[in-house]
Amino acid sequence: MELREVMGNRRSIRYLDPEKPVELEKIQCMLEAARIASHFGNNNSIQALVVHRETATEEQIASLHSPVGGFQMQLAPVVILWYIEQDAMDEAGERLRELVECGALGYGPDRHEELEKTLVPLFNRIGEALKGPGMPDMDCGQAVAQATLMALEQGLGTCCQGSGDWEKVHTAFGLPESCRIVVAQTVGYPLENPDAGGQRPRLPFEKLFQLNSIDNPFPRSQEVIDDLTQTRLFQPAAPLAGREEQIEGIRKKFKLPGSGMI
Repeated sequence: MELREVMGNRRSIRYLDPEKPVELEKIQCMLEAARIASHFGNNNSIQALVVHRETATEEQIASLHSPVGGFQMQLAPVVILWYIEQDAMDEAGERLRELVECGALGYGPDRHEELEKTLVPLFNRIGEALKGPGMPDMDCGQAVAQATLMALEQGLGTCCQGSGDWEKVHTAFGLPESCRIVVAQTVGYPLENPDAGGQRPRLPFEKLFQLNSIDNPFPRSQEVIDDLTQTRLFQPAAPLAGREEQIEGIRKKFKLPGSGMI
């Protein structure tokens, strides 16, 4: 499958097959893709704890309740807890030295001396501030995005979820205070069609993106739109025919909630 087609199919799959286990090798592929994603300062603060429903404890599974997508947690054979290890910033200097050593930072012959004069002191000075929301969260998004593309390439579906009580999750899995959970990602084989009912609504392109000033919409080329449509990045708009009947069948089979199901 072409990358553009994979990206076109990259919509949330909320209905996962609880009766079809996910091979841990496929989860490893997702984690491998996340590991090599971009990390500012090479800090590697984005980490993940995989919850394997077949082997997790009852307390752990119970802690994953979500007030919005609870049934998705109920169905998913695997849930990945993506978190930021905030103490990773305490090793910022060492990570920067690794970047210089492998030629990723553009210093000259005296690169080690220059690094110790500039970036290392800077990162040490602002390290505590960098532990909070900001750049690490962006890195987390990139890691999850690469993991998601890998999941789709392997025939899996995923959806990102929040929690009504992250502290309960922390306790159930023994995460230290230095870890800040960002999102829980359900993973499994789709019960629904991979197209998930079609492309969900989005705001107009011109309202979202600008060029040089906030009141100047980024120019949108019809030629580009046609190319992306032909290569299946863009797909038919939701709802597709038969969507309601399919979801109702899933709901009845697995005794899922009716009204308010997201």
